[in-house]
Amino acid sequence: MFIDFVKIFIKSGNGGNGSLSFHREKYVQTGGPDGGNGGNGGNIVLEADPDMRTLLDFHFQKHFAAENGQNGMSNLRTGASGKDVVIKVPRGTVVKDAESGLVIADMFEKDSRKVILKGGRGGRGNHAFKSAKLRAPNFAQDGEITKQRQIILELKTIADAGLVGFPNVGKSTILSIISKARPKIANYHFTTLEPNLGVVKCDDSTFVVADIPGLIEGAAEGAGLGHSFLRHIERTRVIIHVLDISGSEGRDPIEDYKIINSELERYSQVLAQRPQFVVANKSELPGAEENLARLREFLPNTPIFSVSAATGEGFMPVLRAVAQALKELPAPEPIREEGELVFAEDPNAFEVIKLSAELFLVQGNLIDNLLRKVNFDDHNSLDYFQRMLREKGVIGALREKGAKDGCVIRIEDMEFDFVD
Repeated sequence: MFIDFVKIFIKSGNGGNGSLSFHREKYVQTGGPDGGNGGNGGNIVLEADPDMRTLLDFHFQKHFAAENGQNGMSNLRTGASGKDVVIKVPRGTVVKDAESGLVIADMFEKDSRKVILKGGRGGRGNHAFKSAKLRAPNFAQDGEITKQRQIILELKTIADAGLVGFPNVGKSTILSIISKARPKIANYHFTTLEPNLGVVKCDDSTFVVADIPGLIEGAAEGAGLGHSFLRHIERTRVIIHVLDISGSEGRDPIEDYKIINSELERYSQVLAQRPQFVVANKSELPGAEENLARLREFLPNTPIFSVSAATGEGFMPVLRAVAQALKELPAPEPIREEGELVFAEDPNAFEVIKLSAELFLVQGNLIDNLLRKVNFDDHNSLDYFQRMLREKGVIGALREKGAKDGCVIRIEDMEFDFVD
């Protein structure tokens, strides 16, 4: 079962909480703060596995979660960091954020390894808040809480050249002749249900050819198998267009050429502009010579090679032409990354909402982060909270919204009087 497109859910580990602790031992009654920091949460890591050929494993497991960081402890002991989760994917897998559609990773190289979602940072223990003015902080910071994200894994085969054409024109047979690949071959449409790769050795050159399942008219819109597998020729640098030059199935090879190239163009303008070699297969059958002459007249500037997969004749010239073209073309590059996954937005973001003339709501990541640090039963901790509201611009934003002395400020389930 060939799977080349899946959606999975990932969650990095939460950060451990900082410790609220004071040093205690015999004869020492007023020891200083000694709460340690929490450990960082585990990361979600992707790793390219050269032995994987499909995303089938993700058909059965779609949820992955890294380990949480441990809480800090007394005596300045830091909690252990959570273990990473390493997800192995086939080489050539493109990773996208399901929400935005942006590419966040391309596992292009055989040893690719990338952290795609970092774990939450551990909270600071109360010792970290100690200062000349605050000798005994009675508060600590909770670890960051991560959020589950959904990503798309899309396998794009890595090959130098791609065999394209209508079903049953002989692509699989040709691949078996020019390489050691052994694809399924039969005399009916859609024998090939997944891309097959073969390594071709020609003189002193070696390159990889992909046999792409047969395209039909409407493939770019999802007809037949084409839409599912057009992605597998996106990385190819050369296209080998295979035609049934004999018209043995009642189709005109020139019309076939037009249709397939139209589908390539509709799917991707870049793909349609790739160097293309036309392979006129089934040249041993009646009608082949007349159609070949018509095709050469129709494509005077396109390299056309007459071959017979049935007899194995005519392949060396096309292989040498492809090998030479690959030498002259630039090496393939991974898809450019467009963004990265984060489990939270700007940590300093906040929003002030005027609910009425006397009531204002403050919410956002800044408030969430501050509340993780504050012990509202402790005077020093409350001072810290108020100072941060001023420094981060919350008080100024409240003034701009019209807050005055005596107005009520709501933060989560708590309410405070505004004092300007």
